[in-house]
Amino acid sequence: MDRQKICLVTGGAGFIGGHMVDYLVCSNYKVIVVDACTYAANPLLIKELENNPEVIFIRGNIEDKDLIAKILEEYSVDVLINFAAETHVDNSIENPKTFLITNILGTFSLLEASLNYHEKKIKADFKFIQISTDEVFGEVGDDLMPFNEKTNYEPRSPYSASKASADHLVRAWHNTYGLPTIITHCSNNFGPGQNKEKLIPKIILNAVSGHRIPVYGDGENTRDWLYVTDHCAGILLAAEYGVVGERYCFGGDNQFRNIDLAKKVCARLDYIYPSLAGNSYADQIKFVEDRKGHDRHYAVDYSHATRSLGYKPTSKFEVCLDDTINYYLEHADKL
Repeated sequence: MDRQKICLVTGGAGFIGGHMVDYLVCSNYKVIVVDACTYAANPLLIKELENNPEVIFIRGNIEDKDLIAKILEEYSVDVLINFAAETHVDNSIENPKTFLITNILGTFSLLEASLNYHEKKIKADFKFIQISTDEVFGEVGDDLMPFNEKTNYEPRSPYSASKASADHLVRAWHNTYGLPTIITHCSNNFGPGQNKEKLIPKIILNAVSGHRIPVYGDGENTRDWLYVTDHCAGILLAAEYGVVGERYCFGGDNQFRNIDLAKKVCARLDYIYPSLAGNSYADQIKFVEDRKGHDRHYAVDYSHATRSLGYKPTSKFEVCLDDTINYYLEHADKL
């Protein structure tokens, strides 16, 4: 029987990190979670992690290099997957310094602790997986060619700039010091447990509470939507079979204009949870002032991940959207 591998997941009480913890446990990994439990963490998930016998949950900050170093050695970690980050673009516009501290300096601390651990050769095949975003590439150009691993970095918000900076640090620690790193980029994730400030949860929760459903600008901005479990599958493929020093892009093949996505969510809500007033929730959609530096189009070419790792999204958007809606209807008063 193969030895059970040990994975340290930073930011494991957040949306994608939390789903990754479940995915790893189901894949026979022993999981250690480190999370600072900020506003970005899911309060329901924190309770689950604290009571899960398959998970070691540690409240801590990724900027605490000594803590990370202690965990790596004490548990002989095989792979570190870094989800810990400030991710809300609007918040980065209002308060960029927090994003620089967590996303750049926090990643630096993780890299330093990981390099020290790697050089001790406690685990010969140790890997550091940096979870990045397609937003580091800026926006799809007039040629509408989707992003891939060779796309130049052109971040356009403080959030994406901080994530791009972290990626550059990760690549530098690989090229300079030989730390075994892999970087992954994903399109927009969705699914149960996402922070209520993100687009799909906000549409659902605003709709059922009778509030306006805000759509930035003219609603023509397009995004590719990736169900969170498909993303987790890609990350694990990268961790187990990815080539050190490489980058991998993961997409979902679900491109929608923001206005069309809002209408699609409202239509499903009309069917699943009809308004007592008898109106369509779409009547609550209102265009609002556009976000500063709002990228127009994102699209991801994940063919390299398919060829190299066997990655392919398998979830059906409509089914996953219904599951997501039902989650927020059930938990709205607890989030």
